[in-house]
Amino acid sequence: MIGPHRLVLEPREVPLGGVRGMTVLRALPHRNLPTIGAWCFLDRFGPAETRMRVEPHPHIGLQTVTWPLVGEIRHRDSLGSDADLRRGQLNLMTAGNGISHSEYSIGDDPIALDALQFWVVLPESARHGAAGFERHVDLPGLTLPADDGTDADATVVLGEFAGVSSPATVHTPIVGAEIVVPAGSRVRLPLRPEWEHAVMLVEGDVVVAEHPMPRNELLYLGDSRHEVEVSSAAGALLFLLGGEPFEDEIVMWWNFAGRTHDEIAAARADWEAESSAGAAPTRFGAVDGHEVRIPAPPLPDVRLMPRGRRI
Repeated sequence: MIGPHRLVLEPREVPLGGVRGMTVLRALPHRNLPTIGAWCFLDRFGPAETRMRVEPHPHIGLQTVTWPLVGEIRHRDSLGSDADLRRGQLNLMTAGNGISHSEYSIGDDPIALDALQFWVVLPESARHGAAGFERHVDLPGLTLPADDGTDADATVVLGEFAGVSSPATVHTPIVGAEIVVPAGSRVRLPLRPEWEHAVMLVEGDVVVAEHPMPRNELLYLGDSRHEVEVSSAAGALLFLLGGEPFEDEIVMWWNFAGRTHDEIAAARADWEAESSAGAAPTRFGAVDGHEVRIPAPPLPDVRLMPRGRRI
């Protein structure tokens, strides 16, 4: 058991290849905390008025979880998937041993765009398996009673929360839920004490476990909690994430999640080989409608080492 904590994970600005004119904030991974449950990555891109063009790029060893807040995003991948995504819907892509995909905003002109994108690291039993893609447009919800008699509304995006399960495929015990807290209310969020959890403030104002949170901050709560109290003066939109602590140390580099430097280097080499003129895509496939791929950056001069938690 990790024990209850209250660690503030402040987001940092990160350049994102293929997106122009967008501010991207990354709250996870953190230098002291590479994973929360199996969640290993959290970006917020937006809010912004922008034209999003992320050309095909590869993934291994993880799932991408795209949760739009404003605007529409078109997803295409090497399995032949072609899906538009909007508020309240979930795109879940499982990379397995290898997949490539692109993400475009809808239309040719800049649009209002805001979204959360997560990665979930795959366990040994799934990370070498087949790739997959799911689109869920009807996710389950539940209400949580507030102290003033109003109800907080929750949408279970991934995994299980308060006895309600998402239909999306998961490979580890996990929770991802969006929670709307009414203005002037105080709500207790039920937690599983054997799991670790964190809360992100997306919009509004909130105090979580007596900690006032600014927007985009991620508050890590550790495990051993049966509930956490949240309150809001003007109303808040939260995202709760967590799960069973992920035991494996992982190597994360570029768009890959592996276990060793050599595994990452092999995936990079495969992507670059497939991107060469005349090469036939094999491991990562090809995304229809694109002639350009994002090239892999050079590997660092030192061996990539696994990331372990320091708390």
